[in-house]
Amino acid sequence: METIQSKAAQGRVADAPSGHWVYRILPRGLWPYAQLARWDRPIGWQLLLWPCWWSAALAASAYARPDDSLASLLPQLSTLLLFLIGAVAMRGAGCTYNDLVDEGIDNQVERTRSRPLPSGQVSRRQAWAFLILQALAGLVVLVQFNSFAILLGLCSLVVVAIYPFMKRITDWPQFVLGLAFSWGALMGWAAEFGDLDGPAILLYAGSILWTIGYDTIYAHQDKEDDAIVGVRSTARLFGTNTKPWLVGLYGGALLCFALAFASAQAPVVALAGLIAAGAHMTRQITTLDIDNPDQCLRLFKSNNVVGWLIFAGLIGAALWVALKPMI
Repeated sequence: METIQSKAAQGRVADAPSGHWVYRILPRGLWPYAQLARWDRPIGWQLLLWPCWWSAALAASAYARPDDSLASLLPQLSTLLLFLIGAVAMRGAGCTYNDLVDEGIDNQVERTRSRPLPSGQVSRRQAWAFLILQALAGLVVLVQFNSFAILLGLCSLVVVAIYPFMKRITDWPQFVLGLAFSWGALMGWAAEFGDLDGPAILLYAGSILWTIGYDTIYAHQDKEDDAIVGVRSTARLFGTNTKPWLVGLYGGALLCFALAFASAQAPVVALAGLIAAGAHMTRQITTLDIDNPDQCLRLFKSNNVVGWLIFAGLIGAALWVALKPMI
């Protein structure tokens, strides 16, 4: 098959090393590995991290009482740091695995031909070795938690393993991505309580809907090329009906989050973060132009703000409960 080269694919999501600081601090020989792990694109690990941090914060402030200390209502910094390291490591491992699976497809699309595997900068054996190193780093993080959380974390590997193949067999690969990227919504609760309860399940469901929404926006960048090579996505499925679908997906996510907060008896102040996140999501939907790839990428990246707003709401609620008696 001839190389696919469209105006939408040229110069948009650069896959060759850019001026990012990662490439300025790493020896040139390590650049291909930085590309495999997408270290120059932090939005991936950020979106993977937020459900972890939300879950940890919700678990810490769950069933709060007026006499609880501030320290007991906030997630431990060590837990947040472990989730951060794990998110970076496992997102990098996932991207490396995805590139191994998709090497044939990447070689057919102009913007992805410069990736390390199709361009021959690394061999498949080297890529597999790098993947294993990143997975081991993630394992080191995982074993710091309780046995239930460790087992739960290992179960996520099944979803991660099947995800790259979903775009070939279903119009809903974003749903499977949601299952994987939202796993942290379960992990934070499991790390705190050693089991799973309704709030964690509701938070997980909401995170899945959120992921489908933002990744649909992302997928609109490549819908023309995807149609040619046979890659399926919710962007292609929804088409011109994307905005109504986003209303349902984002609205459902916010509802699940609110129910999770209520089920965990989180302080009502936490809803302020959800309201702010909802306003941001609304702006995404109203301004979205599905035929503007650069804007789709910007709106996709702006979901990091959603993560901050919801997390800030949970932290603010914990501060409110702890400091209210002093006011």
